[in-house]
Amino acid sequence: MTSLAVPTDVNIKPSAPVWLFDLDNTLHNASHAIFPAIMANMNTYIARVLGDGTTPACVETVNAARTLYWKRYGATLLGLVKHHGVRADHFLAETHGMDDLLSMIRHEKGLGQLLRRLPGRKVLLTNAPHRYSTMVLRHLGIARHFTHHIAIESMRVNGQLRPKPSKLLLRKVMRHQRVTARRCILVEDTLANLRTAHALGMGTAWVTQYLKVGDPIGAAHPPKRLVRPGWVDVKVRSVKHLPQRLARLRRSPLAT
Repeated sequence: MTSLAVPTDVNIKPSAPVWLFDLDNTLHNASHAIFPAIMANMNTYIARVLGDGTTPACVETVNAARTLYWKRYGATLLGLVKHHGVRADHFLAETHGMDDLLSMIRHEKGLGQLLRRLPGRKVLLTNAPHRYSTMVLRHLGIARHFTHHIAIESMRVNGQLRPKPSKLLLRKVMRHQRVTARRCILVEDTLANLRTAHALGMGTAWVTQYLKVGDPIGAAHPPKRLVRPGWVDVKVRSVKHLPQRLARLRRSPLAT
């Protein structure tokens, strides 16, 4: 598994940007079928955890717990680990285990060409598990364009799981990539993650084409109107529009 390793791409200029790409609903359309499947698996899992050992918890209890933990910790998983002794690896395997995953993926053509056109290093930074994200990357045909693949299993700081939007995680990523925040650009569909990145001084690009109001995955929760907030430097419908917005993203030392 690729984790927070030191970059070895010596041919990239020291002043070049480092792109931190999210995966789901950024590089492919997870809302089409994958998120609903994950949500169904997650609800079944939580109902079993919160049940009495014989009868699963009711829908209302499951929804309340999932929403509470996501709001409090930034990820439902963290609440289940903290309050119910759930093993993160077991939860991730159960919720992201889909026999027909590859048939569920929807994406744009030309993602490889896009990644080649963008100057600098590309890092995949996803709150999804490594096995799942590896399968999606391979299906998209873009794995070779990323120097590093950081999945949720690698998002530990001082032994604690710290997925996005954790500032501690983003600082650790920068240390291991040997870059300052002003050289980093986070490309995401999730505003909470972009807000944290902006607070640290990173560039931020918001991808909106796959967002749905009322999306079943809590981390998505787009606003009713897709208005660019102040902590987003660039709002694009598709990642394929990023090359046209480089001028705005290069407002920092990236322009040097």
